Amino acid sequence: VQLQAFGGGLVQAGGSLRLSCAASGLTFSDYRMGWFRQAPGKERKFIASISGNGDSTLYVEATKGRFTISRDNAVNTVYLQMNSLKPEDTAVYYCVADQRRISSGSAYWGQGTQVTVSS
Repeated sequence: VQLQAFGGGLVQAGGSLRLSCAASGLTFSDYRMGWFRQAPGKERKFIASISGNGDSTLYVEATKGRFTISRDNAVNTVYLQMNSLKPEDTAVYYCVADQRRISSGSAYWGQGTQVTVSS
């Protein structure tokens, strides 16, 4: 299984970014997908997850209403649309795949993509 995340970059506060994560080596629709982030000097934290068919999502409170997770099973890709970005959103963002619950112990992780939000 390989997960490749991309789409990070430098953006001003209030701006938007869309992260993508392309998956290969798995039956994509059989896997829940999620995103974590890790800020400098802090532990990795859960942001959002989505069910295999996309009909169920879960968000951490800090990103509700600003971030949207979605997936396109036809192209084996999960997305994280991030709006109204804040400097505290600065982190390395990781995509995650698991056939069960998305957690810090999930089996498959992407390499991470850096998001930097300037004030």
